[in-house]
Formats: sequence, C-alpha cells, structure tokens
Amino acid sequence: MTAVRTLRGPLLLTVTLLVAWQLLHQWAGDTALTAPLPTLGHLWEMIGQKRFVPHVTETGLAFLQALAISWIGGVGIGVLLGGHKLSGEVAEPILVGIYSLPKITLYPVILLLFGLGMSAKVAFGALHGIIPVALFTMNAVRNVNRTYPRAGRSMRLSPAQTAWHILIPATLPEVFTGLRIGFSLTLLGTMLGELFASQRGLGFLLMTAIDLNDVQTILAIAVLISLFAVAANSILLAIDKRLHRGAAA
Repeated sequence: MTAVRTLRGPLLLTVTLLVAWQLLHQWAGDTALTAPLPTLGHLWEMIGQKRFVPHVTETGLAFLQALAISWIGGVGIGVLLGGHKLSGEVAEPILVGIYSLPKITLYPVILLLFGLGMSAKVAFGALHGIIPVALFTMNAVRNVNRTYPRAGRSMRLSPAQTAWHILIPATLPEVFTGLRIGFSLTLLGTMLGELFASQRGLGFLLMTAIDLNDVQTILAIAVLISLFAVAANSILLAIDKRLHRGAAA
C-alpha cells in the first residue's frame, strides 16, 4: 500500500500532463505542438539511431563531470567556510551575490577561458550547481550542535574520527538537500551551455531542431530530458526525506 501511495501522485501528474498536452495539440495543431503518442514514437526512433548515441553520451559526460565538480567542490568549500566563523560571514554575502547574477551573462567569459567544446559546458554546469551546495553545506556545519564536537574531544577522537562519526551524520540531511538542489541546477547549466555554443549533445540537437522548425524533435528531446530529470529528482527526494526523518527520530 505504501508503494501504491508513493506512485499515485507521479502517475496522476503524468496522466494530467498527457491529457493537457493532447488538448493543447487539438487546439494549436501539429505546426505548434505535436500530439503525445507521435512524439513519444519519434523519441523511440531517435533512441534507436546510432547517430543519436554520441549526442547523449556527450551530454551525459558533460553533466557528470559538472556534477562531480559541483558536489565535491561545493561540499569542500562549505565545510571550510562553515568551520571558520569569520570566513563564513565574509564569504556568504559574496556567494549569494554571485549566485544572484544571471549566469548567462557570464557565458562569454566561460567561452574565452575554456573555448568551445566539453570544457565550457562542464564549467557552465558547475557554475550553476556549486554555490547552492556550498551554501547548504556551510549552514549545516555552522548549525551543528556544539556539544557534538565537545563530546568528540572528550572521547579523544582524532579530527578525522570526529568528522566521520559525528559531523557527517549530524550534517548529512542538510548537506544532501544541497546536493539535490545542486543536481537540478547543474543539469540546467549543462543544457544551457550546450544550447549556445556546442557542436554535439542534446542541446545542439535541440538548437538544430529549432532552426529547422522541427517541432516533433524539439518536443521529443524535451520529453527525454524531463523524464531523466523527474526520475533522478524523485530518487534524490526520497533519499532526502528518509535522511530528514532519520535525523528527527
């Protein structure tokens, strides 16, 4: 029953979106919006084409590299700033200010530094995700109950043992929330990087389809990216909720 209740919401949302999509298609017509079934059929055909695989691989590799930088770099920065009060107080408004900037205005700088290709996409994706991860991690470390480190010192734990047995379990729920948000924003940044200056990848295919006014391909790629994002975020959200329930217990 629990599994049924868990799946009921996503299934209801999926059915609602498909019905709304079909109604919009009937109102707008094929030139503006293709119907769900032909679009899904076209997506299946695209997946079966050999020339489609390198584009998916390119996007996947760029995203995974950007995600690794966002997660590892963000957690590292957050731990350092959260562990040093003055550094955190100075850096927090700077990080928030940088994050509030429209990232697309920085893309020409990214291109000048990294050039066209994989490096620019990775850098642009990491730029979107690393700051939220750092901010969540910094606040998690900063808000750790001070009795925990004192307990570690009283038990004569080494810094590594204190971090592993005390700090990580205490901060993990909040840090994981930052990782979940960083995942979504890194994916967004990677896709934006492919849209504007790329010669391969799903973003490149999407821009090519837009130039050709190929509505069916545009929607097929959008559906593919959406399915991946929704599935991955559902898994991360389930883990996030479980970690927070465990921390509250």
